[in-house]
Amino acid sequence: MKLSQKLNKEEKISLVDDLLNRSVVEVLPSKEALRELLLSDKKLRIYIGTDATGSSLHLGHATNYMVLEKFRKLGHEVIFLIGDFTARIGDPTDKDAVRKQLSRKEVKENVKTWLKQISPVIDIKNRRNPVKIAYNHKWLSKLNFESIIDLASNFTVQQMLERDMFERRISEEKPIYLHEFFYPLMQGYDSVVMDIDVEVCGNDQKFNALAGRTLQKKINNKEKFVFITTLLVNPVTGEKMMSKSLGTGVFLDEDANEMFGGIMAQADENIPQLFTDCTYVSLNEIEKIKKQLESGKVNPRDIKKKLAFEIVKIFHGAEKAESAVKEFDAVFRNKETPSDIKEVSVGEDLINVVDMLVFAGLVSSKGEARRLIEQGGLKINGEKINDADKNIKVEKEGLIIQAGKRRFAKVVKK
Repeated sequence: MKLSQKLNKEEKISLVDDLLNRSVVEVLPSKEALRELLLSDKKLRIYIGTDATGSSLHLGHATNYMVLEKFRKLGHEVIFLIGDFTARIGDPTDKDAVRKQLSRKEVKENVKTWLKQISPVIDIKNRRNPVKIAYNHKWLSKLNFESIIDLASNFTVQQMLERDMFERRISEEKPIYLHEFFYPLMQGYDSVVMDIDVEVCGNDQKFNALAGRTLQKKINNKEKFVFITTLLVNPVTGEKMMSKSLGTGVFLDEDANEMFGGIMAQADENIPQLFTDCTYVSLNEIEKIKKQLESGKVNPRDIKKKLAFEIVKIFHGAEKAESAVKEFDAVFRNKETPSDIKEVSVGEDLINVVDMLVFAGLVSSKGEARRLIEQGGLKINGEKINDADKNIKVEKEGLIIQAGKRRFAKVVKK
């Protein structure tokens, strides 16, 4: 199948070069081979698969959909595959313990908001070349035992055990469940059924994507490219900036102020990669930003505000991004109270500070409240509170509670 030409030659080359040089770790079998194919007139079928293990996506997921949008703009067929079957198996990737299996109902509930969350970075309903939405339950649920045995015969147990997380579990004498070996088989079979030319994935999915490449060659006699994108990782600590399973990072369903504050809370060393992977700022401009940071002549906070503005603008628009800048300055530079502070009512004259934090929804448990107080993270009307056993009188005009840097509530008496 040929592409219908929409871009001129120069535009096409520019977009292909940007695609192959931004937010990419590795392309298998090679960048050169994929570049040659992308500059040809052949239409490719490209997909990203995501298991619906939570209702929220984060900035790390957004990177992949920004990459997918470039493929779509080049005229290729792009597929957003929802792992409504594989999510029920539980991918062991980067997990030291078996992941909880989800019911199909739970998976469907999680998927409801996803398309809305990624729509700012990919034109899902484009009239000329819309994104195709697929669910792997459609074909994986129909596999019989004979088919699964056939798929499994393409791999050895030694290959499966090469995965780092399995090696760790063995050394720590933790269990590895048999069903976890099925995950790469199932994800690999997705490529076969959809007859994929290119799979886009993070480095943590490389093993599974290569399983699909193996099956494509053996079953469909076809090469599949694996386009591995960068993960958002702190270059100093090596820890993930964003984690759906851990509930950390900046999530796409946050409002503009929350998103802005979450980006400002990122470590300074994360700034260059967040610019590269999560904004449309040019690579040339990002190089200038790197040099500014390295020179030490600029306050990283000011650069981070530009970063936060650029990201919030993508997901909420320029007007809300500007408003988020002003709100951040008011709260954190001028020590003012947020304009959209949550208000809760209590019936007691006196309330324990731990109970108050839980009741206001600023923490999820009394244990978390106590840890917050011990670490000096609680302020009431601007005064730091260090005693978790302290009872506070609720005045008629109310109390302004600040938990950490970004969580506020007003407690008033009924």
